[in-house]
Amino acid sequence: MKFFKINKAWLLLLPAFLFLLLPIYGLFSALMSSLTMNGSFTISVYEELFSRDSFWTSLLYSLQIAFIATILSLLFGLLITRSFFPYINQLSGKLSVWIPMLFPHFVWGYIVLLLFQQSGFLSHLAFEIGLIDSRDAFPIWTNDKAGVGMILTYMGKEIPFVLLMLLPIYAQQNTNYKDLVQTLGGSRFAQFKDAEWPFVFPVLMETGIILFSFVFSAYEVPYLLGSTFPEMISILTYDWFYSGDWSERPLAFAAMFFTSVIIGIIAWVGFSLLNRKRWLLTKGQR
Repeated sequence: MKFFKINKAWLLLLPAFLFLLLPIYGLFSALMSSLTMNGSFTISVYEELFSRDSFWTSLLYSLQIAFIATILSLLFGLLITRSFFPYINQLSGKLSVWIPMLFPHFVWGYIVLLLFQQSGFLSHLAFEIGLIDSRDAFPIWTNDKAGVGMILTYMGKEIPFVLLMLLPIYAQQNTNYKDLVQTLGGSRFAQFKDAEWPFVFPVLMETGIILFSFVFSAYEVPYLLGSTFPEMISILTYDWFYSGDWSERPLAFAAMFFTSVIIGIIAWVGFSLLNRKRWLLTKGQR
């Protein structure tokens, strides 16, 4: 019994640790598969990977889509939370946020596809009311190079998630800070910057890291709504892994590991900034 009392915290963390073993094993296996060839150590796979223009094009394209979708989701989530917090904090408002969370990303992808493709509902509506001469004149917002369809899908799914993350902050915020800034002659922007932002920023940073990591490496939405070129890095990696050419499979492992490294670096930088911000707050600094 004494052993269990002393190691209670570690025992409680054991299920989470066991759950993390699977992705850790997968990451380690991908690394070893990309660094070994015919039983010997080599970095030739990474040399070939970094020499391929298709890899860099897909990587930069994926970073662009992930950053845009994440920033827009955080921005709209923050604006909606600040503007409609009294309603969202009620049961009916919470249900309106929870219900979209029940549907997976590929369902949101199909909704965007049905609404925004050139043969979809909005193009039909615009044609019927005379806004466009033909349905082919409707803008291409799905399977487009700009990734508009993917960004719309991620925004529709992730904005409710941002609302759920921000809701406790606004439910617990002390309005005396805003009143103090207003009494001292501060503008509405000053009230937000000095009374809200220090408390909102850590949550936005953590949420942004989660959203970016998911969008950057997701497969189902790019497969449904992405363009044939440029491809998201997940689609390119899938094609390499399941192509008939077995020589490209090590490239898939290398690309997956390199993608994980990028996510890890961004997460480390983000959490470092977050910890510094929290440290400054404990010292009474901004």
